[in-house]
Amino acid sequence: MSVKFDVSEEFGVSPTILYRAWLDSNEHSSMTGGTAIVSSEVGGEFSAWDGYISGKNIELKEGKKILQTWRTTEFDSDTPDSSLCIFFESKDGGARVIICHDHLPEDGMRYKQGWVDYYFEPMKAYFE
Repeated sequence: MSVKFDVSEEFGVSPTILYRAWLDSNEHSSMTGGTAIVSSEVGGEFSAWDGYISGKNIELKEGKKILQTWRTTEFDSDTPDSSLCIFFESKDGGARVIICHDHLPEDGMRYKQGWVDYYFEPMKAYFE
């Protein structure tokens, strides 16, 4: 059985600014506080939070959507990658980021709060 959840947050900057920051190594590192090496190309690999997270870009739509494979160092070696879709929507002069995380292992709900604690909270401080 795989686990799926959605989580979202609003920011006071445009969807394009958030999208570009997500796909830039320096900006991603600065907005989260963890070292990231990312690619802005389809098929490009990435790592975040000092190598704890890794994956590959599957689909990129400028300012709108990032689809990636995603896993952490806690996944068993025989566990398939999960699927991460990040949507960027215009909202009241800023943006809403919606994270749809799917195909996680059975204990995958624990990552839901991680998106809030290790992404949304530091991103709010960084952008606002």
